[in-house]
Amino acid sequence: MSDQVRIVEVGPRDGLQNEKTPVSAEARIAFIENLVKAGLHAIEVGSFVSPKAIPQMVNSDQVLRAFDHHPGYEFHVLVPNEKGYEAAKAAGAKVIAVFASASEGFSKANINCTVAESIERFIPVIERAKADGIKVRGYVSCVLGCPYDGEVKPPAVVSVSKKLWDLGCYEVSLGDTIGVGTPEKARQLLRAVA
Repeated sequence: MSDQVRIVEVGPRDGLQNEKTPVSAEARIAFIENLVKAGLHAIEVGSFVSPKAIPQMVNSDQVLRAFDHHPGYEFHVLVPNEKGYEAAKAAGAKVIAVFASASEGFSKANINCTVAESIERFIPVIERAKADGIKVRGYVSCVLGCPYDGEVKPPAVVSVSKKLWDLGCYEVSLGDTIGVGTPEKARQLLRAVA
């Protein structure tokens, strides 16, 4: 075990994308500046998704560009597909994130495809990012439970995590999306994935 904890703050993306009223790019930038002042060094600042799907993330390019003057910090953006990758690259992304679910029910409800189909969608994204020298972080959602499928078994999480790792993600984040985990279940899951 490491004696350090690394925090990747996702509030400017994951938190704000759930707000009913979109937050302006200027307000998002100010929010992120305050997170930097608070000492956070890895912050997910937005996502390059369709504005029809998530209007709260409009102008993520503007938000990302506002932080190119912070050497030694990581400003991540979520990228679901090649079109999003192109936009992220054009905005100067140095770290992108891709995501998959460990649960079929969540994957179908959230992004309208199976887990396997979701991984197929971002294989070209990861390949292009690696060729362009852009780091890729992988997310696995619903690692301990799903609102549609119930309990998620560790082998499903291990499978998705291994695929992300083998594709070239430098880090894989395991998300207890609906907050049903217990310390013992989390410990068992981490051992299985490790």
